[in-house]
Amino acid sequence: MKTNRIKNIKTELLSKQYYTLNKLTFDYLLSSGNWITQIRECYDRGDGAGILLYNKEKQTIILTRQFRMPTYMNDNATGMLIEICAGMLDKDNPEACVIRETEEEVGYRLKSVKKVFEAYSSPGVMTEKMHFFVGEYTDDMKVNAGGGLESEHEDIEVLEMPFTEAINMLNTGIIEDTRTIVLLQYAQIHKLL
Repeated sequence: MKTNRIKNIKTELLSKQYYTLNKLTFDYLLSSGNWITQIRECYDRGDGAGILLYNKEKQTIILTRQFRMPTYMNDNATGMLIEICAGMLDKDNPEACVIRETEEEVGYRLKSVKKVFEAYSSPGVMTEKMHFFVGEYTDDMKVNAGGGLESEHEDIEVLEMPFTEAINMLNTGIIEDTRTIVLLQYAQIHKLL
């Protein structure tokens, strides 16, 4: 059920280049009982799904490295970010999305995945909800080199590494992607490897 603490929502389209950016003006009821008018920008890019791929026998995981312009514009000198395999739902259900993205980005055709939770990515500005998965891979599931789709101009480097190395990269600040950090910590807590 929607809250009764919001009324008079006005939406102004600011941009619809790659995704949708709206300016929202609305009245909000404070806990004190007073109504105030607030203005927020809201970026709608749809929901996504991501997966931590792990191999128990080899004690390895698969991550990706790719260029992310917003990180470059902030303080990442190369713009390269180490991440879990992830993508937008594109009207798929989250499980189908993560299986599709795994094959496109890293070249493995998964037999099954396990959803571990879902969470909002950056709720102060984005509508996106991420669906988080873990999935076990084996060498015989490899069907192509990965790297992403040429039609989407993806340039993804596939990184297979020992789990201990990934945890070291997490602990030393080399891994800076929140989604990746969350799933690596999930793997530690639940002793996946």
